[in-house]
Amino acid sequence: MKELCSLSLSQAREKLVKREISSEELTKAHLERIAAVDPQLNSYVLVTPERAIADARESDRRLAAGGGQVRPLEGCPIALKDIFVTRDIRSTAASKILHNFIPPYEGTPSGKLAETGTVLLGKLNMDEFAMGSSNENSAFGPCRNPWDTTRIPGGSSG
Repeated sequence: MKELCSLSLSQAREKLVKREISSEELTKAHLERIAAVDPQLNSYVLVTPERAIADARESDRRLAAGGGQVRPLEGCPIALKDIFVTRDIRSTAASKILHNFIPPYEGTPSGKLAETGTVLLGKLNMDEFAMGSSNENSAFGPCRNPWDTTRIPGGSSG
């Protein structure tokens, strides 16, 4: 698991295209890693395992078919800062006021990433409405620095 989660984006992409690994395998490794470490880090406000696995399986189908169906980031797992709206997935901007907002539309950044073939793992914690510089002011609690949990991760994105 850790080996797959340590791959860079370009390394993962290369292994996916060469069919050395599957997107589903890569996605499941990342979901397992999130489950193992996120309780201490609080970096996710929402994990989307069902969507991630479905996206990964669809990417694997396209990768197996090859040809013109393979998109630039086909099968690569990503997470989005919760400021980006995603159709049918809760998008809160880390604010209590939007705690149950599920947009009926897709935002441009998330839509463009989906068009490249990415697999959405979930939505990332942040300062409320991205108005901060420490990632301590979220309705979901502060995000922790993965290298030293006693320090702030920095930036509105943590």
